[in-house]
Amino acid sequence: MDAKTGFVTQIGMEYGEAFEIADDLGFDYVELMMDSATERQHLDPDAVRASADDCGLDLAVHLPFALDIGSPFEHVRGGAIREVQAAVETASAFGATKGVLHASSSAWKPAWDAEIIGSNVVRSVREIDEFADELGFEICVENIPDGWFTIHDFDRIFEETDASMTLDTGHARIDGLDSGGTASFVGRHGDRISHFHLNDTRRAKDEHLPFGSGTIDFREIFAALPDGWNGTLSLEVFTLDYGYIETSKAYLDTLL
Repeated sequence: MDAKTGFVTQIGMEYGEAFEIADDLGFDYVELMMDSATERQHLDPDAVRASADDCGLDLAVHLPFALDIGSPFEHVRGGAIREVQAAVETASAFGATKGVLHASSSAWKPAWDAEIIGSNVVRSVREIDEFADELGFEICVENIPDGWFTIHDFDRIFEETDASMTLDTGHARIDGLDSGGTASFVGRHGDRISHFHLNDTRRAKDEHLPFGSGTIDFREIFAALPDGWNGTLSLEVFTLDYGYIETSKAYLDTLL
């Protein structure tokens, strides 16, 4: 495996400090969350790029979380797509080449058929992916648990779009896959999985623990990847204490 490693910034992290610590800890990149203070309108692309360059880092982004690209309402869906595209443009301007996308909907489940929402999600992913491709930017669709479009629905993303996948290990566990089940999924679809959110858990909850402190068998999951896999591995730890990021990095390096 020739993977690159990074971590996802959290609400309250200042990106310049995150970049400096990532450099000190030997990460290859930072995945900048484009929400809150680092939403696109709050960012100066030239300043972000200069800060990353000073630290010798590549960049990825987590595109905005709650945009409803699967909405059954035409103008809501259209606006969500345009906002994602605007975020992609900003990310591309500061040098990011990969972005995590939530392919989901907040549509009211008693009122809407799953096929309608699923078709909307697929069409929106295709439109966003085609837009991003023109910028040389890779869309990586994340599996979202307990929603309209979970990891069990991803065959449709693979079959009907050209987008890559972000596999969130904790989300897969919430949706019923143990470590062996996730490894089996990786073995079937490793050629389309470009990015991971390394979300460690002790149970079927979205815990985002320091990497290695949960019970997910990442060694088994990594072993299922194709020979020569060269994607990206983001530690997604819900903390503002960089000590936990450092501990997580050390354990990840041991596994790799």
